Amino acid sequence: MLNLWDRVLGAFSVDMGIDLGTANTLVTVRGEGIVLNEPSVVAVRKGTNEIAGGGDAVGWAAKEMLGKTPGHIEAIRPMKDGVIADFEITEAMLRYFIRKVHNQRTFVRPRMVIAIPSGITQVERRAVINSAERAGARKVYLVSEPLAAAIGVGLPITEPTGCMICDIGGGTTEVAVISLAGVVHCESVRVAGDEADEAVINHMRTHYDLLIGEQSAERIKIAIGSAYPLRKEMSMEVKGRDLQRGLPRKVMVTSEEIREALAEPVLHIVAAIKATLEETEPELSADLVDLGIVLAGGGSLVRGIDRVISEQTGLPVRVAKDPLTAVARGTQIFLENLTQFRSMLSATEE
Repeated sequence: MLNLWDRVLGAFSVDMGIDLGTANTLVTVRGEGIVLNEPSVVAVRKGTNEIAGGGDAVGWAAKEMLGKTPGHIEAIRPMKDGVIADFEITEAMLRYFIRKVHNQRTFVRPRMVIAIPSGITQVERRAVINSAERAGARKVYLVSEPLAAAIGVGLPITEPTGCMICDIGGGTTEVAVISLAGVVHCESVRVAGDEADEAVINHMRTHYDLLIGEQSAERIKIAIGSAYPLRKEMSMEVKGRDLQRGLPRKVMVTSEEIREALAEPVLHIVAAIKATLEETEPELSADLVDLGIVLAGGGSLVRGIDRVISEQTGLPVRVAKDPLTAVARGTQIFLENLTQFRSMLSATEE
């Protein structure tokens, strides 16, 4: 049972919905929508868990330091493949975000709805709960990302109709068929935006002997990346370090070659979608012929990925409106309807 002190603090706290992503963390508040959207990056003093910059080197401030830190500071992404890779840094990041949402007040104990990948283990689930509780949560509800994404984009998940969502995030791709407020079948693969960035890095190393960082790879993917041939192909200048001479160098890169580099992670995502469809009951498959597949997450913004998936599956495919915030919007809806959706959530004991 929560003690009286926790209940008093809870009365002065703002309940939060959190999309704890590999690339970005989004926080929603009941009645206000998304109040925070920052990279899941923390800069710490090397060899310690002390946050640099006077405790403010979290999110955007820390991401700007990736690959550019001096020897005594280290920029860390504590989430990997959708799960916690560094327990203490994740806790520090969550504590920072809680305080930021509460205008730097320290004595707060909010309830949290946190979206997690459907394929994580019980140990990984417990790590999320422990991190949130140690960061200040008085109660933690967990919801699977595909459910949160589906309700965030407005799919009729409580009806006896098959809905299909594909959430392509930074660390994982979640593919699920949902009906009657439950996941009928789901595939969770740890191939998503990070692997696409890594494919661009490998392409530049292999074809140009040029070493680039994660942020440069992400910029290339966003600027000229595609999964399907473009009407008008593009090119851009890429700067990095020459692997042979060790000196700075720049090259011109085309959208055709970046598309070739992205082909492998895209095919992994298509394979996960096909595997989900193969396990779907015939009646639900019939629903999908008309309703098709909805794409969410940052990976759905890669040009032409909807066309590739449509051609490979024969189903209509559409990208959700504002796909980057779909999961976060879903956590807010769960937060505002805890009684109605309680059966769909797993929670810590109150």
